[in-house]
Amino acid sequence: MTSLPEQARLRVVDMHTAGEPVRIIEEGYPELEGATILARRRDALARFDHLRRMAMLEPRGHAGMYGVIPTTPSDPAADLAVLFTHQEGYSTMCGHATIAIGRWAVDSGRVAMTDGRATFGLEAPCGVVQVEVEADGGTSPLVSFISVESFASHRDRHIDVPGWGPIAYDIAFGGAYYVILPASRFGLSLADTPVAELVAAGVAITDAVRAAVPIAHPTEPDLGFLYGAILTDDVALGMGVSSNLCIFAEGQIDRSPTGSGVTARIALAAARGEVEVGQSCEVRGISGEAFTGTLWSVHGAGGQLVSRVKVAGRAYYAGRAEFVAEPGDPFAHGFELPTRFGDVAAR
Repeated sequence: MTSLPEQARLRVVDMHTAGEPVRIIEEGYPELEGATILARRRDALARFDHLRRMAMLEPRGHAGMYGVIPTTPSDPAADLAVLFTHQEGYSTMCGHATIAIGRWAVDSGRVAMTDGRATFGLEAPCGVVQVEVEADGGTSPLVSFISVESFASHRDRHIDVPGWGPIAYDIAFGGAYYVILPASRFGLSLADTPVAELVAAGVAITDAVRAAVPIAHPTEPDLGFLYGAILTDDVALGMGVSSNLCIFAEGQIDRSPTGSGVTARIALAAARGEVEVGQSCEVRGISGEAFTGTLWSVHGAGGQLVSRVKVAGRAYYAGRAEFVAEPGDPFAHGFELPTRFGDVAAR
């Protein structure tokens, strides 16, 4: 067992958006170093990953936990800045967490409401997104964000997936890169196939694409990686309520429709000419709750079409806590449940 950092205390507020958890670290996280948000993301990994583990993993978290580390903006267009975390590492964009941050920023006094409305720039690792919070009479305000520039990077590709054979897929960027395809291409039903089988298929194609397909972001090398897979039903966007399942971080599933995933799906549909500017699409996640995604703007043409997408939803509070990591506690900074007892001895 390696030595652990000295005792840590973290104060957190827990929220959820469409059932997907958002654990916001309000106090106890040290100031990050770096001139850019991506440099601060690297600093978080290098110096403070034990705090991510403490907040995300068992015994305080679980395999499906998701979190936010507020930090200082580096972009002058941003009012607030955040890093996104999960059980395996750090995301570049997260829509469900952005929606939660919108409500939290207003409720905590970090952003002011004027006439029932607030707008602010939120710097994420993928860039600055514009957030709007609207008190529309609901118990929770409607929060929306306009995405960073999003696009289809690989269209109509095929790959041999071990155990499944040749599978057709697309890749799109919505703040993170996703391989996107209907579950039916695996011979599975998004509605009726057990979730564990869907997850296995999503992990299999993610692994296959990561091994064989180079991915490079046009401007930021740190963004050039495949984050996960989105399996969809066969309902075309804009033609009724569509559903999808996002599988990321080596098999973690998003309970929400996945804001960056909805963005990527709409950017892909825009590149195919299947949606028009101003058209809204309702997309449902496995919790049953939906986000509304709207193609906000486009520029370019053909394979170079770049989209911005507006995604809207609501977040709710779930709890507040102070977490303590005691010296001598072997699990002070979290642990992952092993898949076999034999894996325990290998720690």
